[in-house]
Amino acid sequence: MMINKRLISTVKESKKYIAGNVIFQWCSLLANISMMAVITQLLGKIYMGTAQSGDIIFTGIGALLAIGIRFVCTYLSSKMGYLSSKAVKKTLREKIYSKLLRLGSAYSNDVKTSEVVQVAVEGVEQLETYFGAYLPQFFYSMIAPITLFVVLSFVNFPSALVLLVCVPLIPVAIAAVQTWAKKLLSKYWGQYTALGDTFLENLQGLTTLKVYQADERKQLEMNEEAEKFRKITMKVLTMQLNSITIMDLIAYGGAALGVIMAVTQFSAGHVGLGGCLLIILLAADFFIPMRLLGSFFHIAMNGMAACDKIFKLLDLEEDNTEKVKLENSGDIVCKNLSFSYEKDREILKGIDMSFKKGSFTAIVGESGCGKSTIASLLMGRNKGYSGSVKIGDTELSNIEEKSLMNTITYIGHNSYLFKGTVRENLLMGNPESDDKAMWEVLRKTNLESFLKSEKGLDTKLAEKASNLSGGQCQRLALARALLHNTPVYIFDEATSNIDVESENDIMEQIYCLAKTKTVILISHRLANVEDADNIYVLEDGKVSEMGNHQELLKKKGHYAKLWKSQRDLENLGGDAA
Repeated sequence: MMINKRLISTVKESKKYIAGNVIFQWCSLLANISMMAVITQLLGKIYMGTAQSGDIIFTGIGALLAIGIRFVCTYLSSKMGYLSSKAVKKTLREKIYSKLLRLGSAYSNDVKTSEVVQVAVEGVEQLETYFGAYLPQFFYSMIAPITLFVVLSFVNFPSALVLLVCVPLIPVAIAAVQTWAKKLLSKYWGQYTALGDTFLENLQGLTTLKVYQADERKQLEMNEEAEKFRKITMKVLTMQLNSITIMDLIAYGGAALGVIMAVTQFSAGHVGLGGCLLIILLAADFFIPMRLLGSFFHIAMNGMAACDKIFKLLDLEEDNTEKVKLENSGDIVCKNLSFSYEKDREILKGIDMSFKKGSFTAIVGESGCGKSTIASLLMGRNKGYSGSVKIGDTELSNIEEKSLMNTITYIGHNSYLFKGTVRENLLMGNPESDDKAMWEVLRKTNLESFLKSEKGLDTKLAEKASNLSGGQCQRLALARALLHNTPVYIFDEATSNIDVESENDIMEQIYCLAKTKTVILISHRLANVEDADNIYVLEDGKVSEMGNHQELLKKKGHYAKLWKSQRDLENLGGDAA
């Protein structure tokens, strides 16, 4: 009943803590039985008029000893539960993170980031209860009634038997609910992740929504998702309340039946007053463990629904083909390269491109023609291409990710800067860099004087470096990339949406890099690609033209039209100014 063997074997460390939890609960039960036995024995002697002062002292010592044992056992049982919960959180989160690392930078092709966050945080928290409370209670609730039956059968067998027979009615009720609950909780988690998805997207795009005053429409969509989640949550709570009510009726009814049986046996003279009182006092203990199991059952079911999603993530197919380390970067050659995000919508259509080692190559074209898709393919972020992409003599799909990242550095228009210090962000580019090297790249990117007026390398950055301007963020990202010092650099619209001064600083460094590195520049602004050795012009996912700037202008094709329209717009802007 809800014993997931795979889950338990995944968190093997928890087994000893679960066993310890059960043992300490059982010892606490034995102490409680002993305490009740000495108390009811004393009451029986008082009723018979045979009690002596020594009996009272013995009962008092026995009761105090039993209370002490129960206190220690309860503490140790709680500690075992905590250690078990700690083990499951540590193990599962490590496995989720390791899985994402193995999937690599292309993990988002297979699973949404919001879903990963939800299962790694809330999902694992739900399993904390499963390991820390449900599993120990499951085994204890099997042992406790049998232990009580064995003890009470020596007092009065019929009463003990009646109590034991009533106990299985609770798991029968739980089993009856389980099938319905499993489907309902699966829907609950589906709606929960959908709500999280919507919330995360709206939160990330909040500034854009405000700018275009579209926040009200998105709020209505969010309200709809929240209402769906509220309805499924109320169904879950209704299911839980109904099943708890049923279990309470069985538990209290069974205990009452045991009490009635004990009194009847006492009236018939089959058991003494002490034995009758012992059965009455311990009757509830037959049902309390199973009743608690029922309470944990609903949380555990939620954990099982989360577990399904965790294993769905852990079971994502990995590329297990043997990868090779790239020894020599060489030329990058794409032959008949095709790629689709969706089956019926091809983005790249049989592209042939060559990026010679040590050359400066540009890729231009209108928005949506596939420029950034090529960059993502070269970085290994998009997989499943057809055709061939080779770096040197090695096919891209056969190169291990670490080796690829040590060969190519990607700088996009929104390169991520982490909360922390400038130093910490720069050291990501090269952990071995000293202060001198870091100040050198900051000088090259024209950030040196600004940071010296602040706190230098220890200048604090807010989340996404929101306390810097857009141009400063991009220049800092470039400084980090320079420290990485790889043979190949890809600049994907790295100068878009920034001030002219920052654009000039970045382009100056790109031209410097192009003298010693293989540089691939993707840009919508053709003025930035004039000095490229070779320019590829993309139209509708195909290479329509190639050549240097002058050659392409002479062809009077698509590139020449784009160049003329941009020059006209710039001249118009200059005249207006």
